[in-house]
Amino acid sequence: MNIKIIGVGKLKEKYFKAGIAEYAKRLGRFCKFEIVEVPDEKAPESLSQAEMDEVMAKEGQRILGKIKDREYVYALAIEGKERSSEAFAAEMQQLTTYGHSDITFVIGGSLGLSKDVMQRSNSQISFGKFTLPHQLMRLVLSEQIYRAFMINEGSPYHK
Repeated sequence: MNIKIIGVGKLKEKYFKAGIAEYAKRLGRFCKFEIVEVPDEKAPESLSQAEMDEVMAKEGQRILGKIKDREYVYALAIEGKERSSEAFAAEMQQLTTYGHSDITFVIGGSLGLSKDVMQRSNSQISFGKFTLPHQLMRLVLSEQIYRAFMINEGSPYHK
């Protein structure tokens, strides 16, 4: 099984890098886990809607260039479906049971994800109405993926 997180922008903070590295190490026994970074576009505060759409479109093309046809894609989006950790674990298990061995999660930049990326996604997932920094979201997502494997294994980690 291959699990990939595509994120816009570079991970800068050492403590996020350390946390993600720890979960990547733990996930190594379950899957091939990788994080792919695509460059972000400069987005000053005062952009028109058309300029914001252009920024998202450029980032979106970079994201889509990292996704293969066979990959099952989750787009992280506030308007996506919220799941419990148990429901997410069951969904991951079901995907692998039905032949989806390449699962990709996409975290957009500061403006979100383009329509093209949302259309390419097979499912949208939300971690609630909070807006979180994308660097923190990578860490939270890495932990939840690990938690899903632990739930499916019947491990006490989840308690």
